[in-house]
Amino acid sequence: MDTHLPQPQDRIVVIGAGIAGLAAALKLAPLPVLLLSAAPIGAEAATGWAQGGIAAALGPDDDPALHAADTLAAAAGLGDPEVARRVTEAAPGCIAWLDGLGTPFDRTQSDQTGAGGLALGLEAAHSRRRIAHVGGDGTGAAVLRTLVRAAEAAPWITIRHARATALLRDEAGIAGVLAQADGAPAAIPARAVVLATGGVGGLYAHTTNPLGATGAGLALAARVGAMLRDLEFVQFHPTAMAVGRDPMPLATEALRGEGATLVTADGSRVMADHPLGDLAPRDVIARAIWRHVAAEEPVFLDARGLGDRLARFARVGALCRAAGLDPARQPIPIRPAAHYHMGGVAVDGHGRTSVPGLWAAGEVAATGLHGANRLASNSLLEALAFAGWIAEDIRGEAARPKLRPLPLGPAVSATTGADRIPALRALMDRHVGVVRDGSGLAAAITACRLLADGPAGLLADRALVGLLIATAALRRQESRGAQYRRDRPDADPASAPSFLTLADVLEGEPRPAGRLRV
Repeated sequence: MDTHLPQPQDRIVVIGAGIAGLAAALKLAPLPVLLLSAAPIGAEAATGWAQGGIAAALGPDDDPALHAADTLAAAAGLGDPEVARRVTEAAPGCIAWLDGLGTPFDRTQSDQTGAGGLALGLEAAHSRRRIAHVGGDGTGAAVLRTLVRAAEAAPWITIRHARATALLRDEAGIAGVLAQADGAPAAIPARAVVLATGGVGGLYAHTTNPLGATGAGLALAARVGAMLRDLEFVQFHPTAMAVGRDPMPLATEALRGEGATLVTADGSRVMADHPLGDLAPRDVIARAIWRHVAAEEPVFLDARGLGDRLARFARVGALCRAAGLDPARQPIPIRPAAHYHMGGVAVDGHGRTSVPGLWAAGEVAATGLHGANRLASNSLLEALAFAGWIAEDIRGEAARPKLRPLPLGPAVSATTGADRIPALRALMDRHVGVVRDGSGLAAAITACRLLADGPAGLLADRALVGLLIATAALRRQESRGAQYRRDRPDADPASAPSFLTLADVLEGEPRPAGRLRV
């Protein structure tokens, strides 16, 4: 797989082909880029499933400072004001860049010329209409198609279908990637590596993410000693469609922005007592719905009153019809599901990790933008903004001297322990889900540790990520944002972002000669 590729001292390896990876690869021009995608390009990226859109202060009544204020309010005290300022100020330029690549954003009826007049939607916890979208609820898929098309046409980008199994280091830092294609391992030297591997939703039994979104990048980074941040904060989308599918289809938040309501079987409003009603922050709504679900009381999203507005949400309509539902006539059964990871590999304002030669962007990274709870439609925006800053940072670095040959590791089985993955997903749902407590988290840590120290492969990596998340959740002795602990229901006024490494997690524990070593 390494034939006819750019010279190692020039090459940047980007791992992941969602919005973060594709945008970084495009913005790295003219540097040669090898883009590794574990699945056929575009097939498993969570970007393609994003329904809401991309937040940007584009309306005449809006500005980046308002967008930043909403972002920090949703972040529940742990957002970084400087990062929020930079990202929200970059947002209009990110939309313009996508527009220039041919992304077919929805426009107002008065301006169908393509010169401006973007139609802007409203989502929960936003104080203004600022969500740029495509086809109502098809933004992610349209953006992904646009970026894939551009990447396939870019002469500086080489795309390979391969799974990264390890990051390789020398005395100066990251020196390359060990990858596997068709069962054969290959060591790929690189000037720099950009992680863009997505989130962790596939670790949970109920998720809206592709099932391959299991924290692979977190495992890669943890094993080379990278600092990790805020891993405990997993956002559960309140309105995943409970129609017997895995992963669960998503009923976009924008439906509630247009007036859909959350109701019980008898028609009672779930959020009647909250001042923001059905547009309260996601964590608040997720817990309210979870209380009903835990008591075996079904909850529904009622969009029957939207009338003609319902036609704007073609993707949701198609998903409902596939499940035998007509949302114009029937409420949609819903429940919370793992949706987005605010935590990740800790990065600075340039996207640099704590390990030289390694950058991270998108959901795998923790930039400080989201804090304890992501504001809706800020995820695609963050990926675009940091992709540009990462590319600029890497271009400003001198090329590495000639690299020594890298060691070729053993082939890693993707099937070892596969029969135990459903049990791991159920464990994460039960103990590291919407509502947690100390005893459940401790049980999850014990179980994940045993699995993580087993034979190398997908199960060990997934269990390692579960171990890291559960450990971070146990260490945070409070409830804040997306973390709610019934045994620690109050927020701690002295709360701060959390940081840990794999070595921290293992400190003081027996060190078997297994995969947990760093």
